Amino acid sequence: MACLRHTKDPIKYIFGTFGTLRKSRNNYSSWTHNIQRIAGVTEGHSSSPILHGRVHRSPGNLMLVRTFSVETSASEQMNLIKQLRERTSAPIKDVKAVLVDCSWDIDAAQKELRKRGVYLASKKSLRTAAEGLIALAQNDKRAAVIELNCETDFVARNDIFQYLALALAKKALSIESSHQALSSLPLNLESFEDMNIILDHPKLKSETTVQSAITEVAAMVGENVKFGRGLSLSVSSHGVVSSYLHTSPKPGLGRIAGLLTLEVENDAVQPDALHRVGSTLAMHIVAAKPLFLSKDMAKSTGKSEIAVEKMVEGRLKKYLEDVVLLEQKFVMNDSVNVKSLLDDLSKEVGARVTIGKFLRMEVGEATQRVEASSEAA
Repeated sequence: MACLRHTKDPIKYIFGTFGTLRKSRNNYSSWTHNIQRIAGVTEGHSSSPILHGRVHRSPGNLMLVRTFSVETSASEQMNLIKQLRERTSAPIKDVKAVLVDCSWDIDAAQKELRKRGVYLASKKSLRTAAEGLIALAQNDKRAAVIELNCETDFVARNDIFQYLALALAKKALSIESSHQALSSLPLNLESFEDMNIILDHPKLKSETTVQSAITEVAAMVGENVKFGRGLSLSVSSHGVVSSYLHTSPKPGLGRIAGLLTLEVENDAVQPDALHRVGSTLAMHIVAAKPLFLSKDMAKSTGKSEIAVEKMVEGRLKKYLEDVVLLEQKFVMNDSVNVKSLLDDLSKEVGARVTIGKFLRMEVGEATQRVEASSEAA
């Protein structure tokens, strides 16, 4: 009988307990119910699995709970994850997590993902970054080469990382145009990172600073990304700049770079022969790893004691052949040295040809030298 008292009029009981239920095409419902008759409802919130949202006290000791049950379907969720992944290149688990936190609002999620990425990138900035790429940009009379570092060669193959490296090289080439009188010029790291750069990539901000662009890419790839170093070479109007990139994944990128300037006294000389020989000499620089251009430079750079010591041992000539560019055997024809090759080129073009400056840059060598010096200390 006790049970039947509550089931005599089921319709009346239901509506007396839960009030009026209205559903609309907008997929939300309004519930009005007596707070004293619903168990599990606490002040301010509902513990019912059906009711979601804020519970407000209304006159007459009633509560009005309006719940929006708009849900994103599984297919829509997958589509949003795919879109945000394409926009940012962030890991899928991070993309999904931030979309959930932002209630599947893709624009808000993209902003939040960028904020989180910048924070994580700053935490990873102390990690060793000895991998990466060398990027080269040049014209007829000038060349700029930069090193962009990361932690793994996997990231070095990333399209966004490679795009940024090329963009930084082009930026370095453009900013040094006022210093063409200098044959060799290192980039000022601090001033370069503060400069504005325009990027034409759908996943990167179009206009930002160099350092902000590096931080943004670091956030995307999940590793420490940093600008390692940069150098530029320029030549007078009577010469050419030649270069070679070793292990090149695409034009303008590589793991080792060799550059040199060929100076010629006569401006009537056709540059074709200079470019032909210059390219092979740039390849020679990558392979032979010269340290000095001439014997005099080797003796004037603090190596005189080593040279004297080797002279005593009767091996000075061999030492100079190993480290001095003009004395090295040409890698493509070891019957001649580089000096003889230049003499032959001078006869071919009808004017004296000399090497003005040269440089060799390899990914990670600067980091390795720093680590070696730290261990020695």
